[in-house]
Parts: sequence; C-alpha cells; structure tokens
Amino acid sequence: MSSSKYLIEVDNVSKYYKLHHERKGTLQSWFINSLGRKKKLDEDFWALKDVSFKLGRGRTLGVIGRNGAGKSTLLKLVTGIIQPTEGRIRVNGRVSAMLELGTGFHPDLTARDNIFLNGAIYGFSKKDMEQRYDRIVDFSELGKFIDTPVKHYSSGMYMRLAFAVAITVNPEILVVDEVLAVGDAAFGRKCYDELERMKKANVSILFVSHGPGEIARFCDEAIYLANGRIVAQGTPPEVLKMYEQQTNPTFISTR
Repeated sequence: MSSSKYLIEVDNVSKYYKLHHERKGTLQSWFINSLGRKKKLDEDFWALKDVSFKLGRGRTLGVIGRNGAGKSTLLKLVTGIIQPTEGRIRVNGRVSAMLELGTGFHPDLTARDNIFLNGAIYGFSKKDMEQRYDRIVDFSELGKFIDTPVKHYSSGMYMRLAFAVAITVNPEILVVDEVLAVGDAAFGRKCYDELERMKKANVSILFVSHGPGEIARFCDEAIYLANGRIVAQGTPPEVLKMYEQQTNPTFISTR
C-alpha cells in the first residue's frame, strides 16, 4: 500500500480537443471558398480547464455537474484512459474503476471469462481470481447468466457485474461514474451498503453523480463542475447549495 497522504493529486489539469464540423457541400460554400474566405470547420474545445484537487486516504470526493460539464473526462484522466493536455495527475494506489457501462468487458465473452480478463487487467493471476470468483458471482446475483456472453446483458446486469468485480480487486481507490443509477432499487441499496463498508475500510472514493442526495450522503468533500471548470469546492452542503442555486433558479436555501 502507498504511504502517501494523498492518493489522488490533480494539479491545474486541462484537456483540449479540436472538434471537426462537417463541411456543407452547397453552392454558397463553394463560392465563399473560391474567394478564399473559407468557413471555419474546426472548433477549439476545452473539456476541462485548470482543475485542481487532492483526495486523501479514506476520503470520499463527490463530483457533480450537468451533462457535458467534464465529469467523465475528469475520471478518464484520473484512471489514465486519456492524458491531460496541461497539468499533472498523480495517483498513489491501486485503482478500481466503474466508468461507462461495458468498459473493460469483451462483449463476445461470457461474464465468467470477463471476470478473469478483468482480473488480469488489474494484475491478478487466474488463481487469485478463482479465490474471488464465488464472491463476485454471489454479489452480482448473476448466477444463471454467468456463462452468457455479456453482449446479451441489460444495462442493469452490466452494472451488477462491473460493481462486483470492482469491489473485489482490493482497491485503494474506487472510481465510480454514475453507473449506480442503473438497475433496481434493491441492488442499488446493496451497492451503497458496500460503499459504506469500503469507506470504513479506508478506501478512497471518487464519486460522480447527478444526485445531490447521493453526494450529501456519501461524500466528505465535493466539487461542482460547469463548462469544464470548478465552480465550487468544499463541503457537500456548501457545494450543493451553489449547484442548486445555479441549476434551479427557484431554489431557496432553508439553511
């Protein structure tokens, strides 16, 4: 285990994309181009800009914001799926991630095979995963579907399998991207109970949600992202108040 005080350190991180727009093949565009006045087809887009935070050992950080705010981009940067354009990210511990549904699973393989495939990705041997296999199957409640190719799974079944694998590979850091919103209420409560257990076991959790209630319930700290920038950062009550005020103009604080 890492001895660092902070398991995630994000320093002035930005992520840039160039968006390409399709040229319209009209007579007007041909005429404009022939005069040398080409219509701009590319757009500069900063998915994240100057984002900084630290996540301590055993702490849970919630990230909230509207669609397109940069939340998923941030998690992909932290997990190393993409690299920042500017800034620096340091991750000091074993990461287990639940990102978009289906990430890390091969659609043509069965759930059983995908369990061992994911174990290998996390650095576990076949023997290691055999020791974890029964717990994964029991937690996911997918017993009779365990030898079904996952391309036939519903989104809820994907979530069950992904969560069961993610919590069983001994992470120091758990990264969760809104996938708990998928599935039935009973299994959702089971997942939240497991998150509480992991918090008590000193696992650090980076938790993205659209639900202010989830942020308030599970998180020690919170960040509100809008247009790729941090609008508010601090305790959940402080951040959620700002979020409600900016996303719901009729919101009146009762605090």
